[in-house]
Amino acid sequence: MAQIPNKVLNGTAIAAEIRQEVAMEVAALAQRGVRPGLAAVLVGHVPASEIYVRSKVKTCEELGLFSELITPPETVTTEEMLALVNDLNCREEIDGILLQLPLPSQVDTKRLLDAVLPEKDVDGFHPINAGRLQAGRPALAPCTPAGVIEILKRSGIPIAGAHAVVVGRSDIVGKPAAMLLLNENATVTLCHSRTRELAEITRQADILVAAIGRPGFITAEMVKPGATLIDVGINRITDRAELERFFGGDAKREETFARRGSTIVGDVDPHAFAVAGAYTPVPGGVGPLTIAMLMANTVKAAKLRRGL
Repeated sequence: MAQIPNKVLNGTAIAAEIRQEVAMEVAALAQRGVRPGLAAVLVGHVPASEIYVRSKVKTCEELGLFSELITPPETVTTEEMLALVNDLNCREEIDGILLQLPLPSQVDTKRLLDAVLPEKDVDGFHPINAGRLQAGRPALAPCTPAGVIEILKRSGIPIAGAHAVVVGRSDIVGKPAAMLLLNENATVTLCHSRTRELAEITRQADILVAAIGRPGFITAEMVKPGATLIDVGINRITDRAELERFFGGDAKREETFARRGSTIVGDVDPHAFAVAGAYTPVPGGVGPLTIAMLMANTVKAAKLRRGL
């Protein structure tokens, strides 16, 4: 198959654009005496979560949002967490509540997510926000799927009338991504691990969203020539055989693997990019949009709560 000229969709640049827009909105709200506020709740000490949450708090500071980091101990109970969420629900200066997942096993995650006021649910996980999204009403949408839509729109990829196939049905990415694409007038097929003849379906996609959590799951044979590939997956690989399979001959990846003992790959096999018309790389694709959309959601929540 002849190689198709393809376009790398630069998530880092698009995220920077969104952050700049958020900073301008924050400055405009400040003139009206409003400063959007985000409370981030991080339980215990999970190094990856700590890095991620501190990055969110730092971004708040850079953009002019108020932020507060709350760190309950690893031993916290569901009742103590519910009391904390209730306190944050009542605080006027807090517009968004972020519960960093996963929570410890003794904590009832579902009860906590349901306890966050829908208007402060900047992660878009509350059933009421999921229902509003399904009904096509104004809602706080989950950050990663919202970022997928921003990448497509800002890269000039037509969504209306396109056949979009989403592989993965999680409540956090797959289902809301399918709903957002449908709301943008795409024809959407939602697939998952038990879908029969999956490759036949993915080969029909003008836009293929991979969010199944398996390294290199979408291969070149599963991609329609010229399709847009949106890779939501972030999978760490530590096996040299997998490094060779995905990145054989890639000197930069070899160097990273030698230094760190690992590298990351998305849910799309990098060899599939040669078939695509456009694609998001990993890293530097969908990932940077998640924090940018969290900031945008916090500002949106501040405006919706005040009827602005």
